[in-house]
Amino acid sequence: MNTFPVHRALAGGAATGEGTAPGPAAPDWAAELGSVLGDRFGAAHAWTIALCALFVLATLVITVRARRTTRGAVDFYAGGRGFSSTQNGLALTGDYLSAASFLGIAGMISLRGYDGFLYSVGFLVAWLLVLPMAQLTRNTGRYTMADLPAFRLRRMRVRLACTVSTVTVCVFYLVAQMVGAGALTAVLLGLHEGGTFLGVGADQARSGAIVLVGVLMIVYVMYGGMKAATWLQIIKAVVLLAATGLLTAMVLALFSFNPSALLSEAAGASGHGQAFLEPGLHLGVDVPGDAAATLFNKLDLISLGLALVLGTAALPHILIRFYTVPDGRSARTSVNRTIVMVGVFYLMTLALGFGAAALVGSERILALDPSGNSAVPMLAEELGGRAAGPAGAAVLLALISAVALATILAVIASLTLASSTSIAHDLFGHVLMWGRPRESQEVSVARFSACVIGGVAILLAIRAQEMNVAFLVGLAFAIAAAANLPVIVLTMFWRRFNTRGVEWGIYGGLSCTLALMLFSPVMSGKTDPLTGENLSVLPASIDIQFVPLENPALIAVPFGFLCAVVGSLLSQERNTARFTELRVRSLTGWGTEGR
Repeated sequence: MNTFPVHRALAGGAATGEGTAPGPAAPDWAAELGSVLGDRFGAAHAWTIALCALFVLATLVITVRARRTTRGAVDFYAGGRGFSSTQNGLALTGDYLSAASFLGIAGMISLRGYDGFLYSVGFLVAWLLVLPMAQLTRNTGRYTMADLPAFRLRRMRVRLACTVSTVTVCVFYLVAQMVGAGALTAVLLGLHEGGTFLGVGADQARSGAIVLVGVLMIVYVMYGGMKAATWLQIIKAVVLLAATGLLTAMVLALFSFNPSALLSEAAGASGHGQAFLEPGLHLGVDVPGDAAATLFNKLDLISLGLALVLGTAALPHILIRFYTVPDGRSARTSVNRTIVMVGVFYLMTLALGFGAAALVGSERILALDPSGNSAVPMLAEELGGRAAGPAGAAVLLALISAVALATILAVIASLTLASSTSIAHDLFGHVLMWGRPRESQEVSVARFSACVIGGVAILLAIRAQEMNVAFLVGLAFAIAAAANLPVIVLTMFWRRFNTRGVEWGIYGGLSCTLALMLFSPVMSGKTDPLTGENLSVLPASIDIQFVPLENPALIAVPFGFLCAVVGSLLSQERNTARFTELRVRSLTGWGTEGR
């Protein structure tokens, strides 16, 4: 069973029903998308470059304008707290919907039917947990996750632990996104395997693309801060929803806006018949004659669901967005609007996935890309060709490719901002400077940290091009669920929670997640039962696997909560007055003026 196969659209390796393919020089989906672009419609390259250049130019203009109005910490970290609930809802939507959602989920639906849609359900249900936390978080904190426990506990130790967790989650997520960004950018320029651009080979071009995307990311954060990042997310969300809506309308129009006809055609073309529209085709699969394997498949599915639902509520780049609105009520309203937009998007992925199955066909999708991540580009090609011939196919394919690049750029900018904010505000401002930094110093450190984080991400992404780094996205979700979530929940709702509980919870959840992943089949010891091909990250000669689960959340999340509870009970620290004040503030917003 896969570990976050939907995110392999960003990080490399084919996401098959059996596991992770060994890391190629570039992600399979990117290479196959390049094949579609280069071999079928050479004109698509020119359109793609033009659309990408237009998007980058528009966002750079916004960054310059944001720089002129960014004067202090509240502007750089929280966008001046001047965004409306609608604007923040769009920004949250842009933060959350990545290229994995756009390409990966629709591709999985096109090959797995009902089981592919379960990922959409998991991603959407996660926001029901975010909803009650939005107002509490905004009313209590200022800029980072660490502001919540630091309000009632020993600030320096708490902030150090939260910084470690925040930077770890962001860097893991960032490297996976950067590898995908480099591969996609190279493909958009026609630099898939075997291609050249101005005499530069594919490998060098991918590295150059990673550097270019990384530099753009640094510029967005350094010069524009939260204001630039927010407007980047808003533009990305509008473009993504519009492009997805266009494709959805075109698919439904071909079936006279009759969903039943679309589903019937998709089931027939899939080769699975009615089973394509029913659960159990790929997830939680029963293994005949092997009760243990069947049990672990089902436990892995539960573990994946836990990471999806619980991890979303504790992702640092999602949490800091609640501070960009004036008050807690606006934060809650923005999440309500995000739920609507995310829900509509995932409903549209149904039309895209089943439309690709019906119009393109599972055999063509599998032949081009076993993971299915090229299903949406192939669908765009098919729809454009039917609507306006080869020219329409080239334009629509270029539009979808440019939207995919925009989604990656927006996500990596937010991840960089979240990590640099934590380093500057928590580590520098409250640990190194004992909570008494000058505001200008803190903002300068944040900008410098963005450069450092960006530089490290560029170097790691270049080094990791030959590896399958898809597991890093799943690892980021699992760490957020196991290390961050216990601290957030217990800070808000348990009077007995204290500083030792924060430290034990974060370090325990983080260590447990990393250990489980290290000794899981994702890292070593997994082979294809038919071909004997190595499906793990490490070479076949290395086998240190003894944990049967590929998704660590099922064990790591309870362990993180257990560590936090035990640590708190073993400490004599008490601060009932601060907990009472925190509860009043989180529920009413009292005392948050100017924060």
